[in-house]
Formats: sequence, structure tokens, C-alpha cells
Amino acid sequence: MTPPRDRLGAIAGAARPLIGMIHVGATPGSPRAARDPGALADAAADEARALADAGFDAAIVENMHDRPYVMDPGPEVVACMTRAALAARDAAPGLALGVQILSGDGIDALAVAHAASASFIRVENFAFAHVADEGLMTRARAGPLLRRRRAIGAESVAVFADVKKKHASHALTADLGLADACRAAEFFLADGLVITGVATGGPTDPADLAEARSASGLPILVGSGATASSLPALLEHADGVIVGSAIKEDGRWDRPVDHDRCRAMARAFRAAAAG
Repeated sequence: MTPPRDRLGAIAGAARPLIGMIHVGATPGSPRAARDPGALADAAADEARALADAGFDAAIVENMHDRPYVMDPGPEVVACMTRAALAARDAAPGLALGVQILSGDGIDALAVAHAASASFIRVENFAFAHVADEGLMTRARAGPLLRRRRAIGAESVAVFADVKKKHASHALTADLGLADACRAAEFFLADGLVITGVATGGPTDPADLAEARSASGLPILVGSGATASSLPALLEHADGVIVGSAIKEDGRWDRPVDHDRCRAMARAFRAAAAG
């Protein structure tokens, strides 16, 4: 069997992937919804092309504009995210594609990914309960999610699991360190681990990446706060980087992708990865 870290290239398009976030606009029914699904899909396609042109390896489509988030957000979100994922895939077929649906909605993300021929999903609450800003996430998602993946024949879709997820309190698991959480996610059959700071855009601590690396043989991805200047330190321990805020206009996650920032990030990533 191929070692987990060696499978990353097949999953995310490169042995050390640079992954950009496509934050799909607010979907129908969410408080800030303003555009129809076709316009949201067109915008996702534009951002996918920008990432591909800049040299990114993969992209994740995510409904981050749907705040405040709810668990199990509904069929209209699933339909809209499927349309956006298909548009991104068609616009940039060379990008590996991932899907995340907030909040903690791994099963619906899996359905979207399977329908859109995406390579992976990013999942919160994979192992252990969390107290998140949207409420108490009481059930670990791993068991139901992986059973559904087997049942629908979607085992080609990898699962990247957030560990000690951002925007959450971890008082319930305060007796478990980051290494314990990483080992649990690996034991529960995650395909990769995502390590973040405490909030969107918050820096990921290289020490946390080192701890994750010591605890698990799975691929380790940086999930928040990466900048061009922080990449060398992050890539000492991480196998890849997910970037959102740093590639958006004015460095804000809620703004559109900035072409110049994307190109600068890709150049810095290649240099850091080669060094």
C-alpha cells in the first residue's frame, strides 16, 4: 500500500500542493444572499481560472459567506455548491478540486464532491465533539461519513480533517493535546490533517505543525494564516498549504481573489518548497 504522505500528489495535484480557497458567495436562504446560483457559479469559475493561471495546484469551494452557519444547511445549499463546484472544475480542469460545506457538513460535501468529480473534502468535527461559535457539535462525523462514502461508491474522494478546529473552544477535550487529536483522526481513517490558527486568517503555529508531524504519518496541511513570508517556516513540517485571506483583495477573506496576490503567493510557495 502506498504510504499516506506519498498519496498526496494523486489527491491534491502535487506532492506538496498549494491550495486556494474559493469562497462561494452567500447561497440562497442565507442572511446575505444577493445573487442567483448562476451568478455564484460564474464567480467561482472566475476564481478557479485565476488560481490555475497563477500556478496553484488545487482549490476548495466553500460556502463561507453563509454566516451565521447552521448544521445541515439544507438542499438549496447542496444544489448551489454543486453548481459552483462543477463551474470551477470546468473552468480550470487542471486544478484538483475540494469541497467544504459549513457547518461541519461532511456528508453533503461528500455528495457534492462525488457529483462534481472532486478529489477531496475538508471536514470539521471529524473526531471528538467541539463547542463552536455556531453551537455544540456533539457528534464526530467520521463514522457516518466514511460509511456513506463506501455506500455511494465515493471512495476516490479523500477526507482532510481539521484537528482542533478554528472558531471553537476545546474545553471538552482539554485533557487531550494536539498530538492526541491527530492520532485519533488517523485512527478514524482520515486521509490528511488540517492544522490551523484560532480563527480565519489567524496564523498557524509551526510548533503545532511539528507536533502533528511527530504524531501522525498522514499528510499535514496548513489551514489558515499562511503568508508569503511565513511559508518557509510552515513548510519545514507541513506537506501543503491552504490559502484564503492572503490571496484576496486587501488580504481579506470576504473579498474577491486578487490575481497579483495569487501569483506572488505561488512564486513564494515554489521557492519555499524548493528550499
